[in-house]
Amino acid sequence: MLRIAIVDDHKIVRAGFRDMLAEELDLSIAFEAGSGEEAIEQLRAQPVDVLLLDLSLPGQSGVDVLKHVKQRHQALRVLMLSGFPEERYALAMIRNGADGYLCKDCDAEELVRAIRTVAQGRRHLSARTAELLAEELTGGNTGPAHEQLSERELQVFLRLARGESVSEIGNNLHLSVKTISTYRSRLLEKLGVSSNAELAAYAIRNGLLVE
Repeated sequence: MLRIAIVDDHKIVRAGFRDMLAEELDLSIAFEAGSGEEAIEQLRAQPVDVLLLDLSLPGQSGVDVLKHVKQRHQALRVLMLSGFPEERYALAMIRNGADGYLCKDCDAEELVRAIRTVAQGRRHLSARTAELLAEELTGGNTGPAHEQLSERELQVFLRLARGESVSEIGNNLHLSVKTISTYRSRLLEKLGVSSNAELAAYAIRNGLLVE
């Protein structure tokens, strides 16, 4: 029996995924969570095999939770969920340790196949994600600069774009203000912008900010 956890801040989305899995006799729902903090707390008490993790969560984002899982629950497999198509985030999430990336409009067959694939220790790549990866490997992918950011850089970038201050980000990520300032400088250079406002504009232009 594979134990599944569903983490999404929308009850209707969690219910939809729960319904998709209801008839699969070898899959059980260990818990559901509506925030990153709740998910991390639940993981301390509930054994889980596969985590269905929303990319955009209030407070601790899906990127934050992914980093926590990689550090504290190495055997746990993570499927990132997003309302965005693969072009936006898939390669960045795979590069930063996710075992797969699913759009929220996937059907039940793809969801179940993805869960079973990652539970076997393999990566789940949709046809489009595999195509993007192949383009990258052959040098044909000229995707946006944010796809090359590290996991920590992506964490800091999304928080800056949402308007968090350097000190707030430092508190939330348990890092010094100096360290966050260093990440900020690196982000400005990598993304070719010169201010937090331009970072936010970049995020909006590339569809990276989620309501």
